[in-house]
Amino acid sequence: MNVLLIEDDKRISEFIVKGLEENNFTVHLAETGEIARDLIQQDIWDIILMDIMLPGIDGIQLVKLMRFKKNHTPVLMLSALSDTDDKVTALDSGADDYLVKPFHFKELISRVNALTRRTKFNYDKVETLYKLGTLTINPEEHKVTENDTLIDLSPREYKLLLYLLENRNKVIPRTQILNAVWGINYDNNTNVVDVYISYLRNKIEQNHKFIHTIKGTGYMIKEES
Repeated sequence: MNVLLIEDDKRISEFIVKGLEENNFTVHLAETGEIARDLIQQDIWDIILMDIMLPGIDGIQLVKLMRFKKNHTPVLMLSALSDTDDKVTALDSGADDYLVKPFHFKELISRVNALTRRTKFNYDKVETLYKLGTLTINPEEHKVTENDTLIDLSPREYKLLLYLLENRNKVIPRTQILNAVWGINYDNNTNVVDVYISYLRNKIEQNHKFIHTIKGTGYMIKEES
């Protein structure tokens, strides 16, 4: 597995590189956001481990740039910032998971394996196109259109929509959506799922209702009969 580690703290980077290599990962280190930006554009990575506080381009700016350029390599943020708002900002910017420093190395390996498994699984099972009423969802291009008009979704809104579509006509509990779209160990008391369902409805339900609330349980996506 080809891993790009973006970390400017030499002590931390040496610890992570040593541990990953002992677990048979191939690791390349970038110590600034600018170096990382060039490496991301030049090579193909299985996963990117990214610190937020970087000299020059920071981790948030870097992951936003990646997603803007349609680079969907899984990103695991590594940060000493532990507030919920910091996690939400990183995830909403396009990161796939968030791990607070200091962490146990076994948890890092578990998160890396989970993200790469999930990505491979999604690509293996992806359809050419999803159709939902007048909506067309293109998983390869991460595009959502209605009658050929592009609907602008944030990375998190898109991921939520795709997960609902992958489970079309099934009732999905809020906690399951939370774990799948926002990552494991997220605060289960948060209302972030409901908030993002509302965002999504405002963007895709101008003409038809697709997302149905199942009271006391969660949500289901289906076309109105």
